[in-house]
Amino acid sequence: MPTSPFGRTVCAMVTPFDSDGGLDLDGAQELADHLVTRGGCDGLVLNGTTGESPTTSAAEKTALVTAVAEAVGDRARITAGVGSADTRQTVELARAAEAAGAHGVLVVTPYYSRPPQEDVAEHFRTVADAVGVPVMLYDIPARTGTRIEPDTMLRLAEHPRIAGVKDCANDLLGSAKVIAATGLAYYSGSEELNLPLRAVGAVGYVSTVANVAGPAIAAALDAYDRGANAEATRHHQRALPLIELMMAAGLPGTVTAKALLNALDLPSGPVRSPLRAASPDRTKALLEAYESTIAGRA
Repeated sequence: MPTSPFGRTVCAMVTPFDSDGGLDLDGAQELADHLVTRGGCDGLVLNGTTGESPTTSAAEKTALVTAVAEAVGDRARITAGVGSADTRQTVELARAAEAAGAHGVLVVTPYYSRPPQEDVAEHFRTVADAVGVPVMLYDIPARTGTRIEPDTMLRLAEHPRIAGVKDCANDLLGSAKVIAATGLAYYSGSEELNLPLRAVGAVGYVSTVANVAGPAIAAALDAYDRGANAEATRHHQRALPLIELMMAAGLPGTVTAKALLNALDLPSGPVRSPLRAASPDRTKALLEAYESTIAGRA
C-alpha cells in the first residue's frame, strides 16, 4: 500500500457556525479535538464540500485552518480544501492554507467551465508547483461537471507533490486501474465504497459520516486490515442505513451531519443559505439510524 501523508480514517469536517451564522472557531477546535480524540479520525479535511466551502470567505477558510491546527497539533493530518473554478484563486488559497499550518491541500476539479483534460491537468500542476505540501486531487464529476479521467490521473501521478485522490467518481474499474499503476494514495469519498475500494488498494476514506460515527465507519477498515473479512463486511453493512440516510436520501451531507451533531450536543450550528436545516422528522430518523449503528457496534 502507498504511504499516505493525509491519514487513513479522515473526516470531512463540518464548519461550525454560531447562532448568527458567523464562524465559530472555539466550536471548530472543540469538534476537531473530539473527532481526533474520540471519533476514530487520524486526519481532517477542512473547507471541503461538507465544510460549506462555497459560502465561506478566504479569510474564514484560513482562520479555520489556523484554529484547528492549534487544537490538534500533530495528532492528526490536516488537509485544507482550496478548490475554486479559478486557478489563480486556488493557488492563493493553497498558499494561505500551507502558511496557516495545513499538512496538505485538497484541490477539486475546476467546475462550471468544464475545461478539457489537458487544462484540468495543468490546473492541478500549477497548484502543486505553488506549494510545498502534498496535494490530494478531488474527483467528483457529479458536482463539477468534469471527470479527472484515468489517463489524466496517470500523468498527474508523475508530479512529486501530487500524492493522493479523493475518489467520488463511482468508477471502481477506473480507480482500480490507477491504483494498480501508480503510487497515488486513493481515498473513498463515498462511504458505501469504503470497503470495496480498500479491497482494490485504496488507503482509506474521507468521510462526512465520520463527523458523527467515526468509530463505526473505521471499524470496517480496521477489521479488513486485520484479515477479518467477514467482520469487516458486517461492520460495513451495519453502517449502510445511516450512510444512506445521511448521504443518499435527498439532503446534502452537510445538512444531515449538522442535524445530528446539533442533536448530539456537539459543535455545529446552522448551515448557511442556500442550504436549510433538516426538518424535525428527518432529524428524528437520522438519530434512530445513528443509534442503531452505534448500538450494533457495541
